[in-house]
Amino acid sequence: MMENFSNSTAHLLLMLLLSVPFFLLRRSLTKKPNLPPSPFKLPIIGNLHLLGPFAHKSFYELSKKYGPIMHLQLGQVPTLVVSSPEFAREVLKTQDKIFASRPSLKATKILFYGSRDIGFSPYGEYWRQVRKISTLHLFNSKRVQSYRGVREETVAHMIENIRLVSTSSSGLVNLSEFIKSYVVDVIARVTFGKAFLGEGVSDKIHRLVEENGKLLLGLHLEDLFPSYKWLEFFTGLNVRATKTFHGWDDLFDELIEAHICTGGGADEGNSDFVDVLLTLQKEDSRDGAVLTRKDIKGILQDVFGAGTDTSSVLLEWSMAELIRNPNVMTKLKEEIKETIKGKSTVDEDDISQMEYLRAIFKETLRLHPPAPLLIPRESVEDTTIQNYNIPARTRVFVNAWAIQRDTGYWEFPEEFLPERFLHNSLDFNGNDFKFFPFGGGRRICPGIHIGISNFELVLANLIHHFEWKLPNGMKERDFNMDDAPGIVTRKKSPLLLVATDSQ
Repeated sequence: MMENFSNSTAHLLLMLLLSVPFFLLRRSLTKKPNLPPSPFKLPIIGNLHLLGPFAHKSFYELSKKYGPIMHLQLGQVPTLVVSSPEFAREVLKTQDKIFASRPSLKATKILFYGSRDIGFSPYGEYWRQVRKISTLHLFNSKRVQSYRGVREETVAHMIENIRLVSTSSSGLVNLSEFIKSYVVDVIARVTFGKAFLGEGVSDKIHRLVEENGKLLLGLHLEDLFPSYKWLEFFTGLNVRATKTFHGWDDLFDELIEAHICTGGGADEGNSDFVDVLLTLQKEDSRDGAVLTRKDIKGILQDVFGAGTDTSSVLLEWSMAELIRNPNVMTKLKEEIKETIKGKSTVDEDDISQMEYLRAIFKETLRLHPPAPLLIPRESVEDTTIQNYNIPARTRVFVNAWAIQRDTGYWEFPEEFLPERFLHNSLDFNGNDFKFFPFGGGRRICPGIHIGISNFELVLANLIHHFEWKLPNGMKERDFNMDDAPGIVTRKKSPLLLVATDSQ
């Protein structure tokens, strides 16, 4: 019996050896898809070994060798990286519908109720429904303007708190913390209404926003190796995300029930986001679809998950650049002084007249886009880009950071020069693909108006009310401008400055 087994094994091995040349020949004759240029990949991990802590910078260095359209294998995920306006236009406009979906990511699925939000939901009928709600009812310019009083009141409160700290013995202000607190407070008020934000509620929101930021840092192993389910036992992502989710879920249920019981939380006569969504829930849409409680909570999570970090990061970088470029700060201070004509503070009527302030906003977006790779997309079907085959379910990164620093399109791209945006029509509305910090096409960020209003009012008042200097005789050239890794790139070190009241 052993002899028969040995003979069978020998025959099997012989057959396998004889079949190898035929297998190799067949493989060589099989037509391979004409994928974009790609670096050499290793077994299992693919091209992951080529990525450093800053994916957008790693992609940029690789693009110098392999070109503005690359195919990478990141673990088990086929990935397309585009780094030129030409290919960005192809993805975000020409073939926008094919690239309009989102990949399924572990943390966002947990936090955003199975991706029942606006930013991370896959392309389809549900996304169209919530996108329409956000455009028509939540983030339109009229509703954003209706929260003017909230912004001005919160800015005034922040200025007074900075003034108190600035008169202390050190006079050292952690401006990063003040900025983050301002943004979270404004978003909390327009979402829930001031009446429902007691001290305990506000503190809880601040803690949960911090946890969101940690969970949405960047590429997680679970997303790169989706079939390796056991990875979550080692990384702890599932446990951390689930704990944070339950914190948000309990908070949302508590505040939604409070709105239902009291009949709403209008702030200064204006409905907050919960009011708006509950009203829409009662009204059947034309196709009969109705928002569920889970849908409402997914949208609310989007407002905090996507809205807080981006706004605070922009303000942080703009102040850092003004410190490093005192001539720009002086020009802005002069514009503010000429505009407000002796008033004690800057309001939103003044903001609309400040062209240089808007130029600073644009230049900050160009040099420090909050999401340097935007939010990843995913192709919904096979397609081609300039004769290159792009298979369905390919993850797509558009390197806005690289494009907005490309010497082929920008003079002195590493320098902070707001003047480049004066007296020209270049804007961030997703139509010019050398400058698109909010994305483009169907998935362009719907919260642009909120981002602008939060940025300009705060920055103008910070510059108007205080003289800002570096601590301990530090020189501008020594100021740390390193960024921290993550989907949203904030400063690595907090913005610690000395503030002197200029009023």
